[in-house]
Amino acid sequence: MLTMTPRLKKRALGLTLASLLLSAGSAVAADYKIDKEGQHAFLQFRIKHLGYSWIYGSFKDFDGSFTYDEQNPAADKVNVTINTNSLDTNHAERDKHLRSADFLNTGKYPQATFVSTKVEKDGDELKITGNFTLNGVTKPLTLEAKLIGQGDDPWGSYRAGFEAEGEFALKDYNINTKLGPASQNVELIISLEGVRPK
Repeated sequence: MLTMTPRLKKRALGLTLASLLLSAGSAVAADYKIDKEGQHAFLQFRIKHLGYSWIYGSFKDFDGSFTYDEQNPAADKVNVTINTNSLDTNHAERDKHLRSADFLNTGKYPQATFVSTKVEKDGDELKITGNFTLNGVTKPLTLEAKLIGQGDDPWGSYRAGFEAEGEFALKDYNINTKLGPASQNVELIISLEGVRPK
C-alpha cells in the first residue's frame, strides 16, 4: 500500500484544485449561434418623425454569433452581419427610398457589420464596444446589453438571451439627407437568443 508524505498530499491536492479550476474555466466561456432560424432574434431601429412621433423598422435578415463568459466579460465577443436590403418599416415606398443612395445605398453596400472590440461589466449591464460598418463607413459604436436569462431548452441545447440598445448619428455614416433637427439619430433596439449544444 502506497503512503503519501504530507508534501506529496499537498502537491496532489494542488494539482486536483488546478484541474478543477481549469475545467470550470473552460466550461464558463461558450460560443453561441444567434437563433435566426427559430426567429428568436430581432434587430429593430427607430427614428423620430419631425419630432412628433417615432418611425419603427427592423432588419429581417441578419446572422451572427457571440461568446459569453459570465465570470470574465473581457473574454466576450460579438460578431453580427446584417443584410441591409432586408430593411422593413411596414411601408413599401419608404423602404425603397431608405434602400436608395439617399440613405443606406444597399445596392452598393448590401451588408452592415458589427464586430466587438471590448466588453466591460457595468453593474448588471454589459457595455459592448465594437466597430460598426454601415453605408461603407466604419466607426466605433457602444451597445448597452443586459442578460435576460439562460438555461437548458427542451431540445437538448443551452440558451442565453440578451437585450441591447445603442444609438448613432446618421451623418457619421455619410447619410446626409436632411430629415429635420429632431431626426438626426437612430436608436437601435436588439433582442436575441443564442444557442449552443450542451
